[in-house]
Amino acid sequence: MPHADRNLAHAVDADRGVIQQRDSTMQDRLIVGLDLPTLKDAEKAVRELDGVISFYKIGYQLAFAGGLDFARELASGGTRIFLDMKLLDIDNTVAKGVEAIARMGMTMLTLHAYPKTMKAAVEAARGSDLCLLGVTVLTSMDEQDVIDAGYEHDPHTLVLRRSEQALHAGMGGIVCSAEEAEAVRRIVGPDMAVVTPGIRPKGSDHGDQKRVVTPAQAIRNGSSHLVVGRPIVGAADRRAVAEAILDEMRSA
Repeated sequence: MPHADRNLAHAVDADRGVIQQRDSTMQDRLIVGLDLPTLKDAEKAVRELDGVISFYKIGYQLAFAGGLDFARELASGGTRIFLDMKLLDIDNTVAKGVEAIARMGMTMLTLHAYPKTMKAAVEAARGSDLCLLGVTVLTSMDEQDVIDAGYEHDPHTLVLRRSEQALHAGMGGIVCSAEEAEAVRRIVGPDMAVVTPGIRPKGSDHGDQKRVVTPAQAIRNGSSHLVVGRPIVGAADRRAVAEAILDEMRSA
């Protein structure tokens, strides 16, 4: 399995779980989503990307197919793992879950950006290196989807409101579309992580994503980390696609 230097420029403020982005390389800032159905598929993808990628996202699909043990294995070797669980439950349940995940050695964890949920998670993660990310509005949702879900605000306004709440709760970062990254950055300041999924290289299929941005534009907009799944793991030559995305990020 690939190894990554734990002494990367992404220093972690243990009080907030804030991953600093100063002086980091673009390789540090590209997170590959292992959105794959089996552990065997994920292991193959990681082997193919060895030396190019050192940060992976594991979500529901892989987590429930042996991915949690795989996450521990990768983390123990120095690879950084973003566990995309989007936690939302009563305070005590969220807190206990966060405590358990912090012990696993994960780098990032998502939860929905609800004030009480975030406060419970921040308290549970205190003293650990776990960076908690508040999910604002999914990048697969447009304005009509937000209205249908019962919210009064448009996606942009809702993202900004939840970003401010995450800042006040002591969260380490935000997950939002890169379309909103510039406005979010003005709210949260230079040090909080602004993690943006829905990244699509020029000419690639958008799939089920609605609020998408290219890698270079995401960097220009203030994203600290880009999450790219299917365009890389679904490619015939994963390594070449990952390298092309890194080149595009460097061109920003």
